[in-house]
Amino acid sequence: MVESRASLANISGAVVLAGAGKMGNALLTGWLARGLDPKRLVVIEPYPSDDVRALASRGIRLNPTEETGEAAALVIAVKPQTFGDTGPALRPLLGRSTLVVSIMAGTTIAKLDMVCGGNIVRAMPNTPAAIGRGITVAIAATSVNDKQHAMADALLRATGAVEWIDDEALMDAVTAVSGSGPAYVFLLAEELARAGVSAGLPADLAAKLARETVAGSGELLHRSDLDAATLRRNVTSPGGTTAAALDILMGEQGLKDLMARAVAAATKRSRELAK
Repeated sequence: MVESRASLANISGAVVLAGAGKMGNALLTGWLARGLDPKRLVVIEPYPSDDVRALASRGIRLNPTEETGEAAALVIAVKPQTFGDTGPALRPLLGRSTLVVSIMAGTTIAKLDMVCGGNIVRAMPNTPAAIGRGITVAIAATSVNDKQHAMADALLRATGAVEWIDDEALMDAVTAVSGSGPAYVFLLAEELARAGVSAGLPADLAAKLARETVAGSGELLHRSDLDAATLRRNVTSPGGTTAAALDILMGEQGLKDLMARAVAAATKRSRELAK
């Protein structure tokens, strides 16, 4: 299907969010910023944060006691391990045309269909969604029509970029690369700071240098038309200090091998969770 830039303001009917943790809250914030009418939003969250409670003053219906009727879209952001119990309770919200968007890791379209049904889009966002800089990979079930696909794209794009795929088997590797990927970057900053301390820097200075270097390099990568390899080469003078460090990082059992093993382990775990 062709990527859509549909407006959230054009959605008619209720949008129900089941689960308003960190990622659910990021979605809510993005939807409101992109023009979704708060009165169309229903949030189901047994333990809402203060931020989510505050949104109720803007017209969002939080844990309504009255029936909400069939939803135009149901976005499921609960913990995957609880879905088996909470999923069936969502069935009354579904009509023949209801779009169901799941951002639960390791939860297949087949399992979603078995537990709650609906016209399903399975998606994997990542935590930079909290600042509108996430990337989400999504796949639609065959029952999803063009209008529903456009709605799903608009809902997911509120927190950053969206890529659509046709092979659900790729979602395990997607989870390992982009879903878990922010933790790898944070670890890089953590260990770079630790190495700085070992080299003699004060801990607070090492932490600041590592944090700003990782953040600034990420922003340069984001803004540049050059690929990561070219940007790396541009920093590296032959025989210089960067080259000396890269001889270690790119050597035998260096970062290439470590990252391949890490992503493989995360991919394997994602497949195990999907069973």
